[in-house]
Amino acid sequence: MSVTVGAHTADPCPRCRMTAVRFGTPLTGAGRAVVRLDCEQCGHAWSRPVEDEVDVHDVVRVDLPESTVHGHVLAVEADRVLVTGGRGTEPFWVERWTVMVY
Repeated sequence: MSVTVGAHTADPCPRCRMTAVRFGTPLTGAGRAVVRLDCEQCGHAWSRPVEDEVDVHDVVRVDLPESTVHGHVLAVEADRVLVTGGRGTEPFWVERWTVMVY
């Protein structure tokens, strides 16, 4: 289960369960775009697929260097997504690999 750590959302390692903020690295593996995540405690590496089916009005989580944003999708392009963070913020474009559909 994810927890809030400051301005970020932290997730547990599937192996050792150590909860930490992990931004990941975009990669292409076996013809599919994935995000590689690493555990600093146990060295375990795993990946999650880049979301293929992001649609307008989806509720999403976006992991950014300065914070984690939970919001709604306003528009979708091949490699980026327009998100509004609620709370009166202006919509902003993010790279698709940083988006997770909730």
